[in-house]
Amino acid sequence: MERREITVRTPGRGLTDLTERIAAVVGASGVLHGLCNVFLPHTSASLLLGENWDPSVRRDLEAFMGRLVRDGDPAYEHDAEGPDDMSAHIRAALTQSSLVLPVADGKPRLGTWQGVYLWEHRTAPHERRVVLTVW
Repeated sequence: MERREITVRTPGRGLTDLTERIAAVVGASGVLHGLCNVFLPHTSASLLLGENWDPSVRRDLEAFMGRLVRDGDPAYEHDAEGPDDMSAHIRAALTQSSLVLPVADGKPRLGTWQGVYLWEHRTAPHERRVVLTVW
């Protein structure tokens, strides 16, 4: 079993591809067949297993989320860190903070067009921690 924490600097709201970094940790773990848990210990960002070929998919996802959960909605009470504060928490609650990926032949077994992304819901850049456990 291998447990490793990686740090990801996001440019602000949007999706950051983690696929290669996860594959490197899985490969270094020595686990040939098993599972990899990817956990994001943050309340204003999330994880996404999604399309990795056409970047318009990621833009469309962000646009959809922006229509669904608007920044600065006057119905939100929590705005301690600005107009994107509560909307970021809602976006994270609607998505996921953990993924479990199968490992086969020492690599994450993803579909042909799948990638793993950290979805930053805050508008400003952030440093995020991602905990990977391979067994």
